[in-house]
Amino acid sequence: MPAILGTGEHRYRVVENFAKLPDGWQLTDVASVAVDSKDRVYVFNRGAHPMVVLDREGNFLRSWGEGLFCRAHGLHIDANDNLYCTDDGDHTVRKCTTDGKVLLTIGIPAKPAPFMSGEPFHRCTHTALSPKGEIYGNARVHKYTPDGKLIKSWGEPGTDPGQFNIVHNIATDADGWVYVADRENHRVQVFNGEGKYETQWNNLHRPCALCCCGGGKNPTFVIGELGPGMAVNRKVPNLGPRLSIVDAKGKRIARLGGEEGPGVASGKFLAPHGIALDSKGDIYVGEVGITDWKTSFPDEEVPATVRATRCLQKLERVRG
Repeated sequence: MPAILGTGEHRYRVVENFAKLPDGWQLTDVASVAVDSKDRVYVFNRGAHPMVVLDREGNFLRSWGEGLFCRAHGLHIDANDNLYCTDDGDHTVRKCTTDGKVLLTIGIPAKPAPFMSGEPFHRCTHTALSPKGEIYGNARVHKYTPDGKLIKSWGEPGTDPGQFNIVHNIATDADGWVYVADRENHRVQVFNGEGKYETQWNNLHRPCALCCCGGGKNPTFVIGELGPGMAVNRKVPNLGPRLSIVDAKGKRIARLGGEEGPGVASGKFLAPHGIALDSKGDIYVGEVGITDWKTSFPDEEVPATVRATRCLQKLERVRG
């Protein structure tokens, strides 16, 4: 029987062997995932075919991005089905059509800004859009016009409000609020559109993936928590990896998995790194299970299934 995660209204069935790839293909790490208006699933991965496109049943449709991307990291899709592909290997954000045509490039490929200079980009991680179509990107938080001109930046290293320790993911809502997964500070920080700190959400363990869903004035958020990153707490229960669902105030609604640590068994996670929802409320989770493998399982070899398709999971919402 497939595993069921969550309780009450927030129960999800793990879809076994979701991704059906051509023979010999491997996704390896799935850095991020997005779903378009037709429920096609875009799998931004670190294998030989960086963008793999599936239907909602997991059937292979096409791939693109070969020779274009260096290291997949973040993926955002807008209301017109344009994809914002954040490549932390060559320090760029590319706006692409669903068939891979590049419409805009922000950053200079393979020419990073100096480390900790605060200038864009050095290992940029993710992108989101404001209601006006303005583009947000990070390491720091950088705000751009829709045509790629820098408006402003905010943030610096540290642990105080408005400071960051690995700005890992970013999301916006219909009111223009900006939500930042401040991973190694174990929190999500919330800002207005001008970068003014408003509040933070705590009781998270290395929040890595962040998805705003539901739309309107009362969205919910699905947060992927990476789980322990050090040997000293590797075996500690109740730290993840897991998914948490919270309301617009950061109050936890549900938590999915993570009680007994990482694993490849049904109902377990390896390293949630990107999250998207389709029109039916099903959740797609991209995981960096290979990059994170030695952190979680230092004495074990990476299983073949993890290299192939296990780093993409589908959780089907249970109704009724």
